[in-house]
Amino acid sequence: MELKVTRWKRYGHDRLYANLPDGTAVGWADANTGDITVLLAEYRDDVIAVLTDHLQNNSEPVPPQKTPRTPEAEGLPPLPPLTTADDLSANRPGESLRDLLDKSGPSLIKRVVSQLLRRPTEWDSWRTGLAGEQRVGAELNRLERHGWRVLHSIPLGDKVDVDHLLIGPGGVFSINTKHHHKRAVWVGDDSVKVDRGKPASYARKSRAEAKRVARVLERYCGFPVPVEPVLVFVGVTDLKVVATQLSVRVYREREVAALAPLSGVLTVERVEQVYSVARHRQAWSQLPPAATRKS
Repeated sequence: MELKVTRWKRYGHDRLYANLPDGTAVGWADANTGDITVLLAEYRDDVIAVLTDHLQNNSEPVPPQKTPRTPEAEGLPPLPPLTTADDLSANRPGESLRDLLDKSGPSLIKRVVSQLLRRPTEWDSWRTGLAGEQRVGAELNRLERHGWRVLHSIPLGDKVDVDHLLIGPGGVFSINTKHHHKRAVWVGDDSVKVDRGKPASYARKSRAEAKRVARVLERYCGFPVPVEPVLVFVGVTDLKVVATQLSVRVYREREVAALAPLSGVLTVERVEQVYSVARHRQAWSQLPPAATRKS
């Protein structure tokens, strides 16, 4: 794997970042101490090799990385003081779906009648999705005792939201929940098949969502914020993932606890910085139109 090395100097730090061809950071080295941090384990050997070479043997200067974008550089006003109305930390798992069902869904009487007559309705899939987000949200909330921060139903605009956002010492994870009760799921590099049905672009959309989240967080934090996409499947009878699927983490709902011991990406201070931006509704609502359309 060919990695590109760029230099990042800001806030008293001097780092060399190893990036994939698409610009995703997979590791970095402290240019002063020589310490190397691997962000994505599957690229460990390549990261160590390329950064060690630049630290020890490369006499040519590494081109500086672009200065991290700031709200002012993007033509955006700084975030105002956080108010109760703008605080997304109060969101419950599935908040967006819950609001949709409360405002537009069938009444209690209609739901009871449909259940008694066993008639499926157009709202059944929404209720299934809500149940899935609630189950995954409960699992994620348990990670808070390990130093992680969790947010639910982050609005991105265009009637799109991030089901869950996990922020902690192991980085930031953009989590997409899919509830396929008693179904078998196969996950490929770019698509997902449920019971061998038509391919769904879950993996591709998860990667795009993670990049969108990173854009927002880096714009307001002023430093690189690696965001990994995660797909969590709820209620499935079988889950198979191809060996080449390395760009998206894939779990069942009870397996998200595997994220708890991850560390070495964000300091405690930066976890709080990222969380303070992520919980602010206006950070997501102030996206420029061009960026919003790239989802």
